[in-house]
Amino acid sequence: MTDETVLYALDNGVATLRLNRPDRLNAVTGEMLDLIRASLLRAVNEGARAVLLTGEGRAFCSGADLVGRADGGMVDPADNLEFHYNPLAETLSKLPIPVVTAVNGPAAGAGVGIALAGDIVVMAKSAYLLLAFSNIGLVPDCGATWLVAKSAGRAKALEMALLGEKMSADDALDSGLVARVVEDDALLATAGEIAAKLAAKPTVALGLIRAQVKAALNSTLSETLSIEAQHQRIAGKTEDFREGVMAFIQKRPPEFKGK
Repeated sequence: MTDETVLYALDNGVATLRLNRPDRLNAVTGEMLDLIRASLLRAVNEGARAVLLTGEGRAFCSGADLVGRADGGMVDPADNLEFHYNPLAETLSKLPIPVVTAVNGPAAGAGVGIALAGDIVVMAKSAYLLLAFSNIGLVPDCGATWLVAKSAGRAKALEMALLGEKMSADDALDSGLVARVVEDDALLATAGEIAAKLAAKPTVALGLIRAQVKAALNSTLSETLSIEAQHQRIAGKTEDFREGVMAFIQKRPPEFKGK
C-alpha cells in the first residue's frame, strides 16, 4: 500500500483528504488508517484551519478490508482497534481544527465511525449508513457506538447495530446523525463551501468549541459552566477575538488569522 491510498491537498486553509481505494470501495486497512491519522496531523502542522474528508469513487468507506481475513479465528480484531482504529478516532476527536465529512456514497462498518466523526457531516442523497458488524459476528467500532448513541439516542443506536440494515441519507438526517443532505452532484461544492467558511473563522475558538461540545455530552451543567469559563479565558486572549471586536465596532467584516 502506498501513500496514494489517501490523497492530500492544502488550499486556502482547507486540507482536503480523499480516501483513495475506489476499486475496494475505500475499504481500510491498518496502514491506511494510520495514513489518514498522519494526514490529519500533517494538516494541523502545515497550518490548515479546517479539514474536508471524503472518498474517491462511488463509496465513502466500506469499512475494514476483509479480503484475506477468512482466518478470522487466528487474528484478534481487537489488536487492529487498539493500534489503528482507536488512535484515528481519538485524533479525529481531539483535532484542534474543525472537520467536515462529505459522505459521497455508502459508509459501512468503520466507515460510519469515520463519517460521523466530522463536526459537520454532509451526505449525498444516494448515500447510506450501515453498521454491518452484527451481520458478520462483530460489534461496532471506530467510535460508531458513541457517535450514534450520542447523536441519535439509545433506540436508534440499537436498531442500527442489532439489525445491521442500511439507513438512507434522509433517515440519517431525521435521526440527527448528519447535518445536511444534498443532491449528489452538489455534495463536494456544498461541503467545500462549509469547510472554506470554517477556515475563515477564528480557529482557536473553533477548536475550543469542538472540545467544549464533546465534554458537555458527558458533563453536568456545573462542569460545563466551568469548562466554558476556562475556554472563554483562552479565547479572550487571542488576536482573533480582538479583531472580531474591532470589526464589530468599525462595522466591517472581520479578517481572522487563526491566532
